[in-house]
Amino acid sequence: MTDGKTNKSNALWGGRFSGSPSEIMEGINASIDIDQRMAFEDIAGSIAHARMLAATGIISSDDATKIENGLNQIRGEIERGEMKWSAALEDVHMNIEARLKEIIGEPAGRLHTARSRNDQVATDFRLWLRAACDRADALITAYQAALVAQAAAHADTVMPGFTHLQTAQPVSLGHHLLCWVDAAERDRSRFADARKRLNESPLGCAALAGTAFPIDRHQTAEALGFDRPMANSLDGVATRDFALEFLSAATICAVNLSRFAEEIVLWTSRRFGFAQLSDAWSTGSSIMPQKRNPDAAELVRAKPGRIAGALQTLIIVVKGLPLAYSKDLQEDKAPVFQAMDDLELALGAMAGMASDLTFNTGNMAEAAGEAYSDATDLADYVVRELGKPFRDAHHIAGSMVKLAESRNVPLAGLSLEDMQSVEPGLTDEVYSVLSARASMESRTSYGGTSPVRVKEQVALWQNRLRERQAL
Repeated sequence: MTDGKTNKSNALWGGRFSGSPSEIMEGINASIDIDQRMAFEDIAGSIAHARMLAATGIISSDDATKIENGLNQIRGEIERGEMKWSAALEDVHMNIEARLKEIIGEPAGRLHTARSRNDQVATDFRLWLRAACDRADALITAYQAALVAQAAAHADTVMPGFTHLQTAQPVSLGHHLLCWVDAAERDRSRFADARKRLNESPLGCAALAGTAFPIDRHQTAEALGFDRPMANSLDGVATRDFALEFLSAATICAVNLSRFAEEIVLWTSRRFGFAQLSDAWSTGSSIMPQKRNPDAAELVRAKPGRIAGALQTLIIVVKGLPLAYSKDLQEDKAPVFQAMDDLELALGAMAGMASDLTFNTGNMAEAAGEAYSDATDLADYVVRELGKPFRDAHHIAGSMVKLAESRNVPLAGLSLEDMQSVEPGLTDEVYSVLSARASMESRTSYGGTSPVRVKEQVALWQNRLRERQAL
């Protein structure tokens, strides 16, 4: 087993070099602290490669069996925390190969036949990201389920809808929450698209030009769950657009989460008073004993900075690289790993908070009726019942709002005589539309905020989630 003091001479590069790298060179060149996270992917790729080498007669079946048994032993050592990683061996690939040689001896040297670290790392990275896409999918689904459950409970709860953060029109709280369910579904589809495009195997592309050995790349691709081998060996080792696409999806997802997190911050403030988080998702102040801070939501709100930063980091790393492989690409994994760590935390936190929120429905209903939020309903009534053009009705409603403001009353607080002074054709039937609930319930168009439509959408989402979880 390696002890971290492996001979620094030419263990990696063979006979071309006789001297040892400087300590600074070793430090900048080593990536083991980062890429050991791909250890299990590396072992899976190596087992598939060894089996293929035996199937094509490139190595003996006996050597392939020894290699596979040794790799499985290493897997167990890693799982038990017994593997000792060496920076002198640079990366996860060479650490595993060195340990394999300690275990099985000379046959370990046959494993690297017909491949390079270039196609090896590209394969490992794609396997890791494929699993990351699957984890993101599961976390997004859990977040959606929490939102749908709240939407089902609050389809009839009226709240103010906002534009420009000003009270606009009354909406259903359930409708508002389902908006974030739809946004999350688009996030989920972006990860699914990224997964589909990255699911091609670079294994067998070797350093850049393929290999003269009679390998079967379709066999290894199938064994590792890829849809097909990559068709161009240069592309196989050089591209990192699959990682950029993953980070793009992660960034957009984080931005969507951040927007809802900001609403949680607002809603749980004393000024809004729309909702509360339990102690599980709140913190206190070191100096102000009365404080209850929505720190989890605030931290989610901050995550896009880190995740978008990871995207920009990788864009800058790859933007000017000529074909095929350059060592710059060693810098590709750290930002991706960190971004996924941040996204997993953010998705888990948002699912937890979405389930935990309790809503002050009375405060919401009161706020929904403020700021003349039923003015559009008044204009619509004038169009519908009096046959006026909407622009004329808009002017009539605006004049009534101005009159109500001067009297410091809501629109429903104006007398019929006051209203008829602006529009003589009005009757007392107009009062039937002048409430927040009536406004919310009237919007029955497809995609509208009427509880009838909201309950339909809730039922659709409940069915989708059940079907997804049954797969």
